Amino acid sequence: MQDFLRGAVFTLALAAGSGAALADSIPGMRGHDHTGVTVPDMAQAVDFFTNVIGCQKAMSFGPFADDKGTFMTDLLGVDPKAVIEEITLVRCGFGSNVELFKYTAPDQKDLQAKNSDIGGFHIAFYVDDVAAAKTYLEGKGVATRMGPLPVNEGPAAGQTILYFQAPWGLQFEAISYPNGMAYEKDAETVLWNPKEPGK
Repeated sequence: MQDFLRGAVFTLALAAGSGAALADSIPGMRGHDHTGVTVPDMAQAVDFFTNVIGCQKAMSFGPFADDKGTFMTDLLGVDPKAVIEEITLVRCGFGSNVELFKYTAPDQKDLQAKNSDIGGFHIAFYVDDVAAAKTYLEGKGVATRMGPLPVNEGPAAGQTILYFQAPWGLQFEAISYPNGMAYEKDAETVLWNPKEPGK
């Protein structure tokens, strides 16, 4: 548990930075537009994101494939015979979008990555009350982990977190910091906050 907190605090300390000069940037970079996630069942994923998380479906399109050439490899770095059956984008409150992919491919793997695995990841949603979020999620039959866990020390002090998991294994986090976090007091750069999306 303490190792988890130390890791979270270390990550946030790195993110907060030390006020050093900014590195080079992609020309015209404005911010995070979306995170793409490949799912095993599009209907199940859309249902989870809309009817459990509370996102709104914006659009769907596809399929995409190339029976004769290497378009899929050249564009996406996947097997040339990979097929994107469908892409659906959802909008989740005051945050960036999530793009859901339903792929089939000859070399497709079901990674079921843990948060500790290289390449593992989670999607975090800001909520007003983590305890209420846990009660709600468990009422929907969603697997939750230990928590709510308040962080009381270090640069991340002020946040409360809870990890949970979609039925197909995708990792999520509910996070809240209604009074901000300790690092903000002296930070030149503060993290983007969905409660104040314009800042």
